[in-house]
Amino acid sequence: MELKTKVIAENGKQELTIEREFDLPASLVFQAHTVPELIEQWMGNKVLQFEKQNHGSYVLETKSPEGHVLFRANGVLLNLVEDQSFVRTFEMENTGFPIQLEFFTFEAISENKSKLKMHIIYKSVEHRDQILKMPFAQGINMAHNRLETIIKQ
Repeated sequence: MELKTKVIAENGKQELTIEREFDLPASLVFQAHTVPELIEQWMGNKVLQFEKQNHGSYVLETKSPEGHVLFRANGVLLNLVEDQSFVRTFEMENTGFPIQLEFFTFEAISENKSKLKMHIIYKSVEHRDQILKMPFAQGINMAHNRLETIIKQ
């Protein structure tokens, strides 16, 4: 099955690009990335903090049924332009991965179709390649599928 979310990673570069077209307006895809209640639904993480403003911080967390922290990420939002774009730092705690820089753009293709583009810069080629060894492309494709299903409801 072909993945709707495309991950473009050129050899020898410490960056990658993720692109996905949605059958949703760009403003709704933007909201799915910046409204805590929506983030929780499609990402499956609890949003502990989310300040939707320039220099605002966020904290995401997932716990096991026993209450153990399985995943925790945090960062800062920058250059937030409503319904169009933002930049964020992204740090996965206790993983050994360094902080990454992520550029998000939300482009309207038509009234009810849009394109999300994420450009991610890693500390090194090696760190980027470590991420790509995980089921990264499949995971982000599944998350984007959930995003589209939830927002369409």
